[in-house]
Amino acid sequence: MPVTRTAPTDLESLYASMSSTGSDTAVSVILKLRGETCDIDCLYCFEKRKESPGGARISTEQVHRLGSIFSGRPLSVELHGGEPLTAGRERIAEILDALAAQPNVIRVSLQTNGLQLDDAWLDLFERHCPELEIGISLDGDALGNSWRVGYDGRPTYPRVVEALELLGRRERSVGVICAVTPYVLGRASEVMEHLASFAAVTTVSLVPCFDAAVTRSTTVVGSRAPTSRALQRRAIGPTGPAWAVTPRQYADFVLEAAHHWVADGVFRRVKLEPVVSVIRRLKGLGTRSCHFSDLKCDHVLTLYPDDRLGSCDELPWPQAGLASLGDVHTEADVASAQGGSPLLQQARSLVTKCTTCNYRDTCGAGCPAVRLRFAASGNEDAYCDHRMRLIDGVAALLAQPDLQPGTPCARLRWRPISPNDMHHVAAFLTRWDDPAAPRPPAHLQVSTHGNINTVGLPGVHEADDLDPRHPQWPEGIEPGVRPVVDALTSGWNAVTYDSCQGHGYDGVPGAEPRFLSVGILPRDRVEYARTAGRLCRAAGLAEPALPKAYALVLGRSELGCRTTGRVHPTLDLRLVPAADTTPTAYFGSLDQAVRVLTEALAATSSAPPSTPCACATEADAGEGGQQ
Repeated sequence: MPVTRTAPTDLESLYASMSSTGSDTAVSVILKLRGETCDIDCLYCFEKRKESPGGARISTEQVHRLGSIFSGRPLSVELHGGEPLTAGRERIAEILDALAAQPNVIRVSLQTNGLQLDDAWLDLFERHCPELEIGISLDGDALGNSWRVGYDGRPTYPRVVEALELLGRRERSVGVICAVTPYVLGRASEVMEHLASFAAVTTVSLVPCFDAAVTRSTTVVGSRAPTSRALQRRAIGPTGPAWAVTPRQYADFVLEAAHHWVADGVFRRVKLEPVVSVIRRLKGLGTRSCHFSDLKCDHVLTLYPDDRLGSCDELPWPQAGLASLGDVHTEADVASAQGGSPLLQQARSLVTKCTTCNYRDTCGAGCPAVRLRFAASGNEDAYCDHRMRLIDGVAALLAQPDLQPGTPCARLRWRPISPNDMHHVAAFLTRWDDPAAPRPPAHLQVSTHGNINTVGLPGVHEADDLDPRHPQWPEGIEPGVRPVVDALTSGWNAVTYDSCQGHGYDGVPGAEPRFLSVGILPRDRVEYARTAGRLCRAAGLAEPALPKAYALVLGRSELGCRTTGRVHPTLDLRLVPAADTTPTAYFGSLDQAVRVLTEALAATSSAPPSTPCACATEADAGEGGQQ
C-alpha cells in the first residue's frame, strides 16, 4: 500500500505508528466473528488459549461503526475466528453486505478451516462478495495435519481435502496456511508437492509453531473434557508442547521448501510465503506482509463480538486490548490508545535494536508479537538468527537456483551495497576475457583517499573501465589491496569489479573510515557457486591465522546494469575491524592480515569445483546475535 511519510525516524521506518502514516495507508482489521468459537479443536490453537468468552456474533452495526471510525482511511478486512462460518449463512451475508456498502473497504478475506464449505456457501460468497479471498488452514498432508482434530479427536484432514477439491471444480483460488510442526520437518518437498497438487491452491504460507513457552492445556468449560483436550494435555511436556518447533528448524524447513518451489517450477503457479516477501525485500520492493514491512501492530486491529477492540490477534490478550468499540469515535482515539498501551510500547522498544542491524532493510524487524515471546524467554537472538538465515538462504537461492537443498553457507551473508551499479556489465565482462578488445586510456583520479577510474566527465566516477590486460591496471589497483586482487584474478581467474585498500580519512571532517574490500562479479551461475565455495574454504583457512584485530566478512550482493536494467549477483570480501578494535589499530597491522588472506586464497585456488562449502562440516559460524 502507498505510504505517506514526513521525515520518519529510524524507528518509524521499521515500525510506523498510525499517526505517522497518511490517509492513503490501509489498516488491517481482523473481525473475530465468533470469538474463539470453532467447530474443531486444533491442539495448537492460539485463539482458544486466550480463554475469552465465546458464542456471540459480530453484528453489522459493529461493522458499520468500525467503518465510520476509519472513514478516511482504506480498510483491509479479514473474517476470522475461531471458525467464522459458525456465524451462519444469514449473518455472514449481512456482514459481507455491510462491508460492500463501505467505500473505504478495499479488500475482504476469509480464513476458514474449510469443513463447512459447500456449494451453498460458495454461491453465497459469489452473490454478496464476488472478490472475497479465501484462505484455508491445511498443514500439508495427512501426517502434517495430525494436530488438527475435531473435539472427538478424529482428524479433519479428509474433509478439508474435499473442500479444496470443490474449490478446484468451482475454479476458485485459495491460499493455504500451513503450520510448520515436527510432523512436517524434513519433508518440505513432500508437503509442497502435496499442497501444489490442488488446482485451487495459488498461495502457500508457511507459519511457525513457536510455542515452546506453552506449559498448560487450554481450560475446559464444564466437567467433561473432550477427547481433543486429553490429546492436548498429553502433548504438553516439561519442555513445551510436542507441536512446537525452534526458529532454526522453521528456517531450514522454509529454505528446503523454497528449493523445491524453484527446482520443480512450482513458483510458476503458487506463491510461497515468506519466501516471496523475502525476495521482494531483497529486490528493494515492498510487501503486504507486516512481518517484513513497517506497517506492524499499530496498523493491525482486532474486533471481538463483545466490543473489545485491540491490536493484532497474535499479541497476548487482554494486554493487547485498546478500548471498547463503543468508546471509540475517531481514528485519533485509536491512535491515542495505541500510544498509551504498555504492550505496544514494549513491542516498539524491541524493534529499536533493529535500527543498527545490517539486515534491517530486508528483514523489516519481523513480528513484534513473536519477538515479545522470545524476549520473555531470554532467547530473542534465536528469533533474529532465523530471520538472517532465511534472508541469506533465499539470497543464495536467487543467485544459484540449482543450489542443492541443505544447510546454506553460514559465512556468506546478505550484505547489500548501495549504490552499486555499472554502465554496462555485459560489455565489461566481455572485455575482461577478450585480449583483442580495445582498451582506450582511462582517466585515473589518484589520491591518498583512493584510486578512482573515471570517464573524464566532471563529477562522474566509474569503476568499470579497467581489467588486468589494460595498461593502466597496475596504477588503478591500490597497492594495499593488490595482493588480494591478484590472488583472485590471476589465481582464481575471477572478475573483480571493485576494490579498496581501506582509508582512515584522518583529518577529514565527518568522513567514516573505509576498510579493505574486493567485489567479485561471477560470469555465470556455475562460477558463482564455485567462487562462493572457494571463498568459504579460504575463510576457513584464514580466520584462525588472522591477527586478533581483524574479522573476515563474506557477502552476497547485486550489481545493477544501468544500460540493460538487469542485476547481477556478486560476492564481496571485506577485512573489517574485530570487536573493540579502533581504526588506528586496524590500519596498524593491515599488511599482516592481507598476507594471511592472500595465502588462504592461493591455497584454495586449485580446489576441485565439487568440494563442499567449508562450513558444511564446521560449527555454524553464522549463528548468534546481530551481524
